[in-house]
Amino acid sequence: MYSPPPNDVDAQRMTAAHAAAAAALDATATCDPVWGWHGRTLGLRADHPVHGACWLRLLSAPAAKAGGKLWDGTELAGRLFTGVHKPSLHALHDATADGHAYRAELTEFIESPVLSPEPVLRGELELTDTWFKSIRTDLDTIATVATDRIGVRQQWIDRAVPTYAGVPAPQTTEWTCSHGDFHTSNLTTTGVILDWEGFGLAPRGWDQALLYTYSLLAPATAARIRAEFAYVLDTEAGRTAQLVVAADLLQSASRGDHPELVAPLRALVASLTEQ
Repeated sequence: MYSPPPNDVDAQRMTAAHAAAAAALDATATCDPVWGWHGRTLGLRADHPVHGACWLRLLSAPAAKAGGKLWDGTELAGRLFTGVHKPSLHALHDATADGHAYRAELTEFIESPVLSPEPVLRGELELTDTWFKSIRTDLDTIATVATDRIGVRQQWIDRAVPTYAGVPAPQTTEWTCSHGDFHTSNLTTTGVILDWEGFGLAPRGWDQALLYTYSLLAPATAARIRAEFAYVLDTEAGRTAQLVVAADLLQSASRGDHPELVAPLRALVASLTEQ
């Protein structure tokens, strides 16, 4: 869920670090801060004397564990995904204090709102043909990018699919670069794609499958998404991606996240394994 860290000390620590990063980057907060998934990030809208309206986002990790995939994802995405509809990265600021490392990212502020406040879509959307065309084009572009970053591993698939989906694990033969966290709270009404820190190699069709499965509680929208991405989802690779994504979300549900998705996810697994 999108909420502060469970520990008040961590919430206060990150709030103070965010304020320090804003001062270092000459950014002035213009709204209340917004916590990310389980309080792992903290962001807010800010004004900058050169860049104007921006989004200032802070990541935190123990100092010994700073770096790696989520740490440098936004920076690398800024260089790799040219031509894709995404916020521009203006500046970074790194700091270390009291055994914790912090990375602040100052990016372009996107005026258009996200499609939903959380990954699970709970209401129907009216998405235009133009929106879908833009998203399809961007996903096709993302899939062509060469990367050695790993988003999903076959070893994890081998464990997770039997454990959480209750069926044998498929052997993935097609791997492509994926955004990795492709759902309606990372997509705006104008087709801008947000939050790029998790991109990497995943089964072909991962992003389309993730958008579809996170939308299952809004059946009309889910049906439209499935139809628009049938050229991927109706392939063998696309069916594999859906099965792996379903296992991923069922694993999250086992930890208490989005339990309302369990029934439609199990129905999806049954339909995929009957084919």
